[in-house]
Amino acid sequence: MKTDELEKNLGLVPAYNDYEINNIVTGFTSDLLSDVMGNADEDSVLITIQAHKNTIACCSLAGITAVIICSGRKVPQDMIDAAKDEGIAIFTTKDNQFTTSFKVHGIL
Repeated sequence: MKTDELEKNLGLVPAYNDYEINNIVTGFTSDLLSDVMGNADEDSVLITIQAHKNTIACCSLAGITAVIICSGRKVPQDMIDAAKDEGIAIFTTKDNQFTTSFKVHGIL
């Protein structure tokens, strides 16, 4: 599935509109960034509440192509800037991590 298809199919809100369209093959849910770096697969979408730029650094190291920030948390500008630099899409949703994970699993 492509990044823009994920956005449209789940009704996600992009943190910025000119994100790169990348391939997503699986999802990974965690709020522990060391867990993300150690266990997330490449070309995955990260489902988390960690809305800060260190999340993008971890995603870049793990080869993650998109992040969904859950529970309506706001995305700070420095996180958006880091995501643009790394070619990682950021989306937000009001759903919590459990519900978002269920929805992502259903479409991948």
